[in-house]
Amino acid sequence: MDEREVSALRDKVIEVLHTCYDPEIPVDIYELGLVYEVKAESSGEVYVKMTLTAPGCPLAGSLLGEVEDKLRLLPGVKDVEVELVWEPPWEPSRMSEVAKLQLGMV
Repeated sequence: MDEREVSALRDKVIEVLHTCYDPEIPVDIYELGLVYEVKAESSGEVYVKMTLTAPGCPLAGSLLGEVEDKLRLLPGVKDVEVELVWEPPWEPSRMSEVAKLQLGMV
């Protein structure tokens, strides 16, 4: 996979992240600012570093599984790693303007 294809794969990963929603907030995880890092490698490996709005989220496992399952369906993806982190902690200031508009915060 050349550099252009890797960049296109990363863009597709971000598109998929826009289809995953926090179970308690009707905004996708990318716009919420829950995704801290997205990497795509020429080998087809994809890495996503993300957090949740709260450490005690009861649906954490299902959300991470949804992200991983959807990413594995992308053409060119050979392996997926979704890392859940708590540092830095999520806070509302990480939300995009789109998310703030959707939640009536602007």
